Amino acid sequence: MASSLLSTPLAPPYPRYRNRFQQHSHTTNFPQFKHLNLTLTVSPSSRFRLFAFPPRRPDFALQALDSGAGNQGSVGVGRSQSYQQWDSLTSRFSAAANIPFLLLQMPQIILNARNLLSGNKSALSAVPWLGMLTSLLGNLSLLSYFAKKREKEAVVVQTLGVVSTYVVLVQLALAETMPLPYFLATSVIVISGLVLNFLNYFGLLNAGLWSFWEDFITIGGLSVLPQIMWSTFVPYVPNSILPGATAFVIAVLAVTLARTGKLSEKGVKFVGGISGWTATLLFMWMPVSQMWTNYLNPENMKGLSAFSMLLAMLGNGLMLPRALLIRDLMWFTGSAWATLFYGYGNIACLYFLNIISKEFFLAATAGLVSWIGAAFWRDSVVHDHSSPLASLRDLVFGS
Repeated sequence: MASSLLSTPLAPPYPRYRNRFQQHSHTTNFPQFKHLNLTLTVSPSSRFRLFAFPPRRPDFALQALDSGAGNQGSVGVGRSQSYQQWDSLTSRFSAAANIPFLLLQMPQIILNARNLLSGNKSALSAVPWLGMLTSLLGNLSLLSYFAKKREKEAVVVQTLGVVSTYVVLVQLALAETMPLPYFLATSVIVISGLVLNFLNYFGLLNAGLWSFWEDFITIGGLSVLPQIMWSTFVPYVPNSILPGATAFVIAVLAVTLARTGKLSEKGVKFVGGISGWTATLLFMWMPVSQMWTNYLNPENMKGLSAFSMLLAMLGNGLMLPRALLIRDLMWFTGSAWATLFYGYGNIACLYFLNIISKEFFLAATAGLVSWIGAAFWRDSVVHDHSSPLASLRDLVFGS
């Protein structure tokens, strides 16, 4: 994931519900309760909120971006000192993921700037603006997901992804390789998304505006995903907008039914998780698309940077321990897929085509296996499991 991608093991109550009942909340500050999110209600009057619209009925509240939340109960209360240390360390790992992700994007930004300054605008046509736009929308959706879960380090990673990708799109617009109307619409979405997410993160946003944003990214993500998947295999399949258009209609219908209370509780929860999962699937599709391109044009692999693939593997791999610790299946799935198939998968392709050395490939393999093994072993220790497989069971099925 280009993902970004101090966090708490349990996500605090969502602002749109908390704000209806209390004016001031004070989190306990006792070390032995640092993993509890206890609040003391000081006043029954409603808390100050920006853009105070009438609250929605709780029955119709669509908890978008909430996939995986149900499994977090295993990250429990009153944990041992070893758990607290691992909790702090995994947060630092997630924060450290910013470094490889930043290094991954900066060379492209610098190269584009040089071409623009030299007047070589045509060189920027090699950067597909539609692919960059897809990546940006994925980052923006995941930013909303992690902001709602209060995973600060992951919020920073996704914000970095949004900003760095948007800088590339600005360069493409200056080079006139990205149509101006699309760029202007993208700019409005990016600015609005960043403002709304950070207002919501700090509990300053009205529930109505946040619900509208959730609906927007749910419909947008579900519409884009099948269209991108279909377009990957053109011209082997007909060039058509039918997949995206069909998904758009289904998404609008699903959100409308959820908002009007026509779906069951399970149905509402399913619709609520769509945006987070579609964003993850967009990132998961990137290595599939890359592998397909490699299969069709093996010679193009010579232009693929092994160092860039290593950075992608490192950035996503650094977030795996945190996703495993808090039992976030969606986050773990996306990061693991990008680590194994996008980063390491392309490194393996480069090796089998004799583009990189055997030593580079073996070092990457040993490092990846050791990192994943250590993450599962440490997680099993802090959760008092007898086997690392128990941690994987908790992640998939819940404790």
